[in-house]
Amino acid sequence: MSFAKVHAALMRGCGFVAAATVAAITLLVCYDVVGRNLGLRSLVWVNEVTEYALPIATLAAAPWLMWRNQHVRLDVLGALLPPRAQRHVDRLASALGLVVSLLMAWYSIKVLFDSKGAGSLVMKALVFPEWWVYLPVPVGFALLALECGRRVLRPSGLTDESAAPAQPGASHEAVGR
Repeated sequence: MSFAKVHAALMRGCGFVAAATVAAITLLVCYDVVGRNLGLRSLVWVNEVTEYALPIATLAAAPWLMWRNQHVRLDVLGALLPPRAQRHVDRLASALGLVVSLLMAWYSIKVLFDSKGAGSLVMKALVFPEWWVYLPVPVGFALLALECGRRVLRPSGLTDESAAPAQPGASHEAVGR
């Protein structure tokens, strides 16, 4: 299997995780609100679970959105530059994103291992090792670094058309055009 297909599957997986997490948060919060208003027994852990799920959704969505070229970006400069200069600016921005993402992944791994080494626990409605809270951060930033690295090495996007995003009109290849 080619890198493009594996990468596309990984990025789509990120999108699925983000969507599933947001859906779970929505269902849990709706159940909790409706349940409380109907006098049903409240789930004491809902607020805590949604609090920990929000960063997971954000960290999973970031590489997927960047892959689909739907991330937040400043297009004013790009509109003023010729296409060749736009590609250079996009490549430079991707290189900067790669460095920042790798630094964040490295630092978050350090924090994760410090927490694990200390044996810290989260003691609220749920009790679990604190390092579990930190685990999505290095994974998310590593995936973001992967996408930034792909954009540095292949600024025109993935060459395998079967890896293109499913949404009509959306293209993760638009950056390099």
